[in-house]
Amino acid sequence: MTGVCPNQKIEAMVVDGSIHATPSILPEQVQPASLDLRLGTTAYRVRASFLAGEGRTVSDRLDEFEMHRIDLSQGAVLEKGCVYLVPLMESLALPADMSAVANAKSSTGRLDLLTRTITDSGTEFDRIPSGYTGPLFAEICPRSFSVLVRPGMRLNQIRFRQGQAILSDDELTTLHREARLVDGDAVIQDGLGFSVDLQLPGTDLVGYRAKPHTGVIDLDRIGEYDPADYWEEVRTRDGCIILDPGAFYILVSREAVHIPPLFAAEMAPYLAMVGEFRVHYAGFFDPGFGHAEAGGEGSRGVLEVRCHEAPFVLEHGQVVGRLVYERMAKMPTQLYGAGIASNYQGQGLKLSKHFKTPT
Repeated sequence: MTGVCPNQKIEAMVVDGSIHATPSILPEQVQPASLDLRLGTTAYRVRASFLAGEGRTVSDRLDEFEMHRIDLSQGAVLEKGCVYLVPLMESLALPADMSAVANAKSSTGRLDLLTRTITDSGTEFDRIPSGYTGPLFAEICPRSFSVLVRPGMRLNQIRFRQGQAILSDDELTTLHREARLVDGDAVIQDGLGFSVDLQLPGTDLVGYRAKPHTGVIDLDRIGEYDPADYWEEVRTRDGCIILDPGAFYILVSREAVHIPPLFAAEMAPYLAMVGEFRVHYAGFFDPGFGHAEAGGEGSRGVLEVRCHEAPFVLEHGQVVGRLVYERMAKMPTQLYGAGIASNYQGQGLKLSKHFKTPT
């Protein structure tokens, strides 16, 4: 097979030992095109973010950077602004022709909880080379909110690829013509461009900005937190806002995204020249996201935005990112939003699942 592995292939990899876990993989970890990864029982507070580097193990580097270790068994707080390393319950023994890529889950990104996967001998975050055999670790840096975590929590996910899966612009143009990937005209250049919506119908509320001093968020508590305690509303009447350096924003794409069942997509940067800000912390879209066959009628992409060096004017309709589409190796037997827990199908501007729906 060539392409991204569907859920039934992931399940087969668990059986044949390509994916190993202690305790065993839970059925709910397996998504249409990815596997959720679980935190282990110990967090290591480290002095700085790091990669193992060629020929080095993560354990080797921990000896250099560890400050202290934290038992997560009864729950523990990971503090804002600190860097932690947590061994994951899953490990890999990939075939020689299979690589993998990881990213933060949607709810993780919407909390500005920077979570990246690292491996032994790794020279890149979130990239696992073909044939990798060894443990997996999550590097976690809470940027806006301190969080309470426990073993088994799923902050990031991994997907597996065999061969070339990314669609060329010509292939993407053809797919859009056949399946209407976005409503309206498609901007296709090294992927499918998407823009920011700062003129939402019937309201001047266009986003949220994280408050600088808030309480702890327990990641197991769903729909319990008042948004007003953690977020400031961002409003505009002229389709224009100014991003402040260092601030974290939740905005929404103007385009309603469709991911056909035989494809998946990843959110990627557009061009550094359009502005010094980042718009994707968690950016993987499963097969069926926003698609009619899975109960969707197009779903907006939620943008997790952090401005860097200088205040920046963001205007309605400005292209801020792109979706890179990949073909699945085979049709998944489950789709996002179709019979599985899918918190963000049909979404618009939406905070993470931990918050009450704003009135």
